[in-house]
Amino acid sequence: MISFMPNEGLAIKLPAVERTQLEQWESAQGTPQQVALRCRMVLAALAGDDNVSIAQELGVSRPTVQLWRKRVHEGGIGEVWKIAPGRGRKPKFDQAKRDQIIQATLQSKPEGMTHWSCRLMAEAQGVSKNTISRLWQLHNLKPHLSRTFKLSRDANFLEKLTDVVGLYLNPPDKALVLDGKVVGECHSRHRHQEWLRFLRRLDREFPSRLKLHLVMDNYGTYKEPHVQRWLKKHPRFVCHFVPTSSSWLNLVERWFRELTDKAIRRGSFVSVPDLKQAIDEFLTAWNEDPKPFIWTATVEEIIEKIARARAKMEQIKPGSNLPRGKKRDL
Repeated sequence: MISFMPNEGLAIKLPAVERTQLEQWESAQGTPQQVALRCRMVLAALAGDDNVSIAQELGVSRPTVQLWRKRVHEGGIGEVWKIAPGRGRKPKFDQAKRDQIIQATLQSKPEGMTHWSCRLMAEAQGVSKNTISRLWQLHNLKPHLSRTFKLSRDANFLEKLTDVVGLYLNPPDKALVLDGKVVGECHSRHRHQEWLRFLRRLDREFPSRLKLHLVMDNYGTYKEPHVQRWLKKHPRFVCHFVPTSSSWLNLVERWFRELTDKAIRRGSFVSVPDLKQAIDEFLTAWNEDPKPFIWTATVEEIIEKIARARAKMEQIKPGSNLPRGKKRDL
């Protein structure tokens, strides 16, 4: 007989990018305390803690933990920002005003400056800084960190997406896709010579019986003629390319975030060799206790989320999602 243990709650599986988003919301200074608490509950559930343990650790009731497990399980991580009907402070601004603020954030700049700040946007839109902060967090907008907000316009997006995600979720037999141990090198230049040197290292270090699947972006170095000839002579190397503007599809980006957060962001480096030393030390420490990253999102789940994002972008700027090289009819 199989029984259901209510203390365990609903299982939640999220892609790495959404887990990262929850961590960012939980730690952000402007996140409302109730939202940060919900993020902690969900993150604890993702870590495998049962409802009773989470409730005791965070000082909430077990039904509260069950509620937020259920809401995120059914509606996604955006649920942590929602207020149940009839509860909480009523929105001060309607959807049209919120869309106007998002459009201004994405499509304009303050005069003589490179990006908006919460204060400047609040003054321009006649709202409070907290309103701007909440909207930016909800839509994951960070004008001070990124130049543009982009969705991939790769004409072969679905084909490349399916190829890479299929590789993560169902790797071929006798193939190595991604291990917990990281093989890395620092180079002052990014030419085909350095890339070939790294490929030869991989060829030496991994057993010849294994096929090596490489997930890469569309940088020209990878398609240079010398590289292509070398790959043709070494058929155990199988290349997979993520769509343009979709670096989040490469799991190595998750490791780069670990490197940035734990070794670089708060460091002080007076020279390039100092920075390289910090990277090398982190790499060595990581490989003493490596932790592989596991991809969980399916193609269907990703397509659904991207469709929602495209619909929103189309409302803000019609035609912005057309594949590159295609022109709108006049």
